Amino acid sequence: MNRIILSSILAAFAVAHAQEEAETNAAFGGQSGPDMSIEAMEPTAEPVSVGRAGEDPANIARYLLASGAGEVQYSPDGESLAFSWSITGEPQLWIMQAEGGQPRRLTFGAGVSFFRWSPDGSRLVYGADNDGDEQPAFYSISADGSEERLVLPAAEGGFRNFGDFAGDDIVYASTERNGLDFDIWRASLDGEAELIFEGEFAFYPHAVSPNARQVILTESVGEDSDNLHLLDLESGKLKMLSEPDPRANHGDAGFEWAPDGSGFYFATNRDREYPALSFHEVESGNSRVIAEPGAAIGDLALCGANDGFLAWTENRNGFHSLVIRSLDSGDSLEPPRLPEGVYGIDCAEKADRLAVSINGWRTPGDIYTVDLADGETARVFASNLAGLDPERLIRPESISIEARDGVELQGLLYIPDSQSLASDAPAPVVFDVHGGPTGQSQASWSPSMQYLLDRGIAVFQPNVRGSTGFGRTYVTLDDREKRLDSIRDLVDMLAHFKEDPRIDADRAAVRGGSYGGYMVNAVLAEYPDAFTAGVSLFGVADWVAALEVASPALKASDRIEYGDITEQRWRDFYTQNSPISKAGQIKVPVLYSHGAMDPRVDIAETEVMVKALRSNDIEAPFVRLPNEGHGWRKLENRLFYFRREADFLREKLAENNSAQRTDPSNE
Repeated sequence: MNRIILSSILAAFAVAHAQEEAETNAAFGGQSGPDMSIEAMEPTAEPVSVGRAGEDPANIARYLLASGAGEVQYSPDGESLAFSWSITGEPQLWIMQAEGGQPRRLTFGAGVSFFRWSPDGSRLVYGADNDGDEQPAFYSISADGSEERLVLPAAEGGFRNFGDFAGDDIVYASTERNGLDFDIWRASLDGEAELIFEGEFAFYPHAVSPNARQVILTESVGEDSDNLHLLDLESGKLKMLSEPDPRANHGDAGFEWAPDGSGFYFATNRDREYPALSFHEVESGNSRVIAEPGAAIGDLALCGANDGFLAWTENRNGFHSLVIRSLDSGDSLEPPRLPEGVYGIDCAEKADRLAVSINGWRTPGDIYTVDLADGETARVFASNLAGLDPERLIRPESISIEARDGVELQGLLYIPDSQSLASDAPAPVVFDVHGGPTGQSQASWSPSMQYLLDRGIAVFQPNVRGSTGFGRTYVTLDDREKRLDSIRDLVDMLAHFKEDPRIDADRAAVRGGSYGGYMVNAVLAEYPDAFTAGVSLFGVADWVAALEVASPALKASDRIEYGDITEQRWRDFYTQNSPISKAGQIKVPVLYSHGAMDPRVDIAETEVMVKALRSNDIEAPFVRLPNEGHGWRKLENRLFYFRREADFLREKLAENNSAQRTDPSNE
């Protein structure tokens, strides 16, 4: 039988199988378990060698062992810092003195998904789920770690989103009422919970007013956009503050209430391309602009014992900068000297201190503090590079590429240094595609990519149309029918490197996770002659099935981003344009992986691609992780998986495996 005809038959069978499975799952209100009949690699207790420090690293393990702090929060009195840290294998909660010193570990259970100080600073509330299923229980722990109790047990179908403290209580969103819609709840730390507001799709709570009577809510109307509301916690009445058309974002940078409760600070791109830092007056209902930086705003904090400073971060092409402004004078402070990367900020409520967490291209997670009175800056927590030479870590360069239709695209390019290149020949390249789709590749720590650079492989992190950080219009350019335009961007970007003497564009692999995994599946199917190999982590194969069984948080935004899958026109569109429908066109080997506990993308999405490719005699190794969800949180699983990924990419991009392919610019 003709190979193309056979491939089409197999792909059609795979689509039918996926749709039948989705209908079965929907009928039972859940996702499928893993198909154990599919041959897959699973983690085993195997020896791990990291090599001696200072030598040429033997494998990727040393890079993965480098670690640093994640989110950081000041205690209300400014005396302590709480932060997440994965040094023990998965994220746990740690605490240290604000001036530095030895951190103390507070939590010892499942990985922590969030944490928050109580208003009096005596304890913290945190969440932890079951192996990444994103259905957390809430706990309370004293600041000295001596007393811990369960606040809310995990609820079946109970996806939760923590908001803020309201006095001694907590406010949060949860789907436990019907397993679909996010409602707003209030609970005491003794576990007595009360439903305040019944939502539809996704309402998320943020900052609670100083008098504990009102909470700011955002209502998702797409992955990049929301409506803004104010909810009265006593009456349950909802007040609309902003419902922009065309849609816009209000909540990405967070919210900060003025101490007198007269209003709050936030950032919004309503009626503009880039966000304006703004203040909303509750009584008048008006908002005034404080600053328009002409860049994305990443984080926001109201600082100082008298709330006299406003701090925020600005993101330009994936590199962050910090701005601190006096609210009294309107003047900006001299910015502190900080390492490059992605910044998170938090302020002490009763002290003139600002904490900055930094995740950068050679900084897995440092914590700096800034004294707002005199500008003195100190590093109080340093990343552990596990013996890696920081001078050998590669800084990305921001490059612009024009797509064939004239849209200006952007990406971060990492080029191996001379010590890593075996010859003067151009380097092969891995396209590392971010998830989202409304995400952005930024200058953050990526151990697996830095390892590839040390092995002489270039890395390019594309921000195709639909990415955030480049204005409101750019993020909408892949909506609905325009989705395949962003797939084509990858091919146009690869064609650009045909003219770059540093890059061997004939040896190019594409890898990505989540939506990035879909991008891998799609570009290999739509443009089968472009890339040498693919690596797809927990990506979508069939949009019809994926949108039907998506988790509640995704369903809330999918209507805008992808269209309403209950409408026949969108079912027809995605039946035709999902990767599984064209899987028979894929010609190159693809490494697949998925967590069995994934609540966002069903493991069946990966399984159906593996079956289709293997049936077509295309190499499709599969890594299945039984105790992971949407991404790998456990160190033992990261070590197991990334060693396989690194070996796969090095093998497929070796010079003796290169082959002549069609110039993608002619596709």
